[in-house]
Amino acid sequence: MYLNAKTRKLVFWIFISTLILDTVLLAASHVRVIMYNKARHLQTFEGSNLFYPESVSKKGVAVEAVPRESTWGKIFDFNNEGITENNYQAYTYDFSVTNNTNDEVADFRFRLTFNCDVYLSQAWNGALEIHQHVGGNEKTDTIPDMRDFHAEDYALDVVHVDGETMITMEAGDYFIYEPSTSMNAVEMPIEPKQGTSPGLILYVKIGENIENSVLELDYSFHRKLTSDPLFWASIVCLVIWILALFFYLSMAAQARKYTLQHERDNELIKESIETFIGFIDAKDPYTNGHSKRVALYTEMIAREMGYSGEELNRIYYVALLHDCGKIGIPDNILRKPGKLTDEEYKIIQSHTTRGSEILKSFRSLENVGEGARLHHERYDGKGYPEGLKGEEIPLIARMICVADSFDAMNSNRVYRHKLTTEHILNEIEINKGKQFDPKIAEIMLKLIREGKIVME
Repeated sequence: MYLNAKTRKLVFWIFISTLILDTVLLAASHVRVIMYNKARHLQTFEGSNLFYPESVSKKGVAVEAVPRESTWGKIFDFNNEGITENNYQAYTYDFSVTNNTNDEVADFRFRLTFNCDVYLSQAWNGALEIHQHVGGNEKTDTIPDMRDFHAEDYALDVVHVDGETMITMEAGDYFIYEPSTSMNAVEMPIEPKQGTSPGLILYVKIGENIENSVLELDYSFHRKLTSDPLFWASIVCLVIWILALFFYLSMAAQARKYTLQHERDNELIKESIETFIGFIDAKDPYTNGHSKRVALYTEMIAREMGYSGEELNRIYYVALLHDCGKIGIPDNILRKPGKLTDEEYKIIQSHTTRGSEILKSFRSLENVGEGARLHHERYDGKGYPEGLKGEEIPLIARMICVADSFDAMNSNRVYRHKLTTEHILNEIEINKGKQFDPKIAEIMLKLIREGKIVME
């Protein structure tokens, strides 16, 4: 897995961006839980929804109020009429507040508005905020615990029956129940799937009931961060991010190791080839360094044509080996200062096929033999050894042909001095379409004119 600098930068920003997004997701979950916990919820229960448990919803937070079966009566003779039979009945109600959710109910309170006249005798666990409407005015007082109620301590309307003091609640009067937080009766918070049952005792006229009274429940939740689905989504994303990062770093480390090994191998190959080429160039002092210069010029041409990376390296090595067949040419012919005979010229020409034979076992470098065998082919078909024409000649061989000819013209030889820049430019220009591929020749002219190739 090789990633270039641009791709590595892109991967880096992808990781940073996804981490930021996951952080935002986690923060959003935190904010959402805070807002959820701050929200107040209001539900209204009355009639069958309040007084018949089979009608109570098993979802959310619900209240059911069912009187206990054991009841008793009392005589309420307000006008001293001599009533002898019980005319009011006592009811004991447990107002069961049930939390059917997966969240904790942080706090609650409820308001119970009566539909008929009742007398409140007792209540337990919490405090009652009593609201009475008397003579067009409202009386309000809070009783922390009805078990310790003393009428003289409060400005409320009460009645005394059989030694018992009761609070008068007419139709439309209401009380607000605040749950207890004492050690003996902790009603808050209400855990998930749990409930609490504040209760009261009141007297209602026989024949009447409070089943049309209205209870309004006000409450809030305390949701833990770990209960929010968005939190777990962000955690899953974070785990995936960490795993992806670990995988990427592992792969990058392996790639780095491979790249370093590959670079060492390339350097070893390069040094081995250059050493081998050094032996060849040393056979002729006048052409010493020729192979390396041709390789550099060919590489520059290839780069101008858009090649890069491994392919550019391959082109360099193929060009570097283009004259390897000269190792089999006798020194007396290779270094001969005078004119070669036809036989000697054929031997010189054979360095192309000799080079191809030498390189045929060099399978790790693709098409390496093409450069050695075909770099003396001409675009017009008059070259050797096969007389290929135009684009029948492999592109790498056409590149080397131009670079090789330029270096020959730009170097001192045993039979002549190097040519002038003007002469070289003119020769390349004249031979476009003849000896040279016109496009490649034009690239070489451009490199020379722009000073990218420094003339000796």
